[in-house]
Amino acid sequence: METKKNPKANLENYSKLFLQLGLVLALLITYLSIEFKTFDRELDDLGMANLSEEIEEDIPITERIEQIKPPPPPPPAPEKIEVVEDEKEVEETMLESTETDENEVVEVEEIEEVVEAEEVLDDVPFAIIEDAPIYPGCKGNKAALKKCLQEKIMKHVSRKFNTGLAGDLGLDPGKKRVIVVFKIDKSGNIVDVRARGPHARLEKEGIKVVKMLPKMIPGKQRGRPVGVKYTLPITLQVE
Repeated sequence: METKKNPKANLENYSKLFLQLGLVLALLITYLSIEFKTFDRELDDLGMANLSEEIEEDIPITERIEQIKPPPPPPPAPEKIEVVEDEKEVEETMLESTETDENEVVEVEEIEEVVEAEEVLDDVPFAIIEDAPIYPGCKGNKAALKKCLQEKIMKHVSRKFNTGLAGDLGLDPGKKRVIVVFKIDKSGNIVDVRARGPHARLEKEGIKVVKMLPKMIPGKQRGRPVGVKYTLPITLQVE
């Protein structure tokens, strides 16, 4: 005899249902695991905490004391007014007028005219003279005249000075220098000639040669003739 199954007892008909239930259950478990919260464990015994006591500071109560200004001094008492009787004469002070009459002669002191003393210029060194002395025959501007003067003086000395004198005096070989200082005065003359050198005869020769310079047009400072100091070095070679 063949056994027949009850169609309601066949579980394959419920496979889709079981699948859906399984998915819903898995999602539920996953959601609950994500949303599950944990809490920190509370400690009951924390011990005694050391808390520093607040320092209580007594603030004294101060009272503002306003300074009492002293009262102002009383006004000075009025001067005593002296009552003069009508019969008593009172001396009146007469004020003299400072105005003068037209006919009154007024004495006026004579005003002395002060004349300023003219500034006297001393001798000026050749290096700072405004207008250098002019050697005869020199022309040009101030710089050219100054340079021409120096060149003319050197040519004069080299032509007139006895260069063989140094060798005759028995001086040591080498260069010997004679310094001649002189002045071109306000009239253009050569004056105050002095010399310093290794031998007295060389000094005398230098003075003689410088005194032979011609008369020049005097130098000027601020437009006025002045004396001009000139220093002339003469170098000699002794063999």
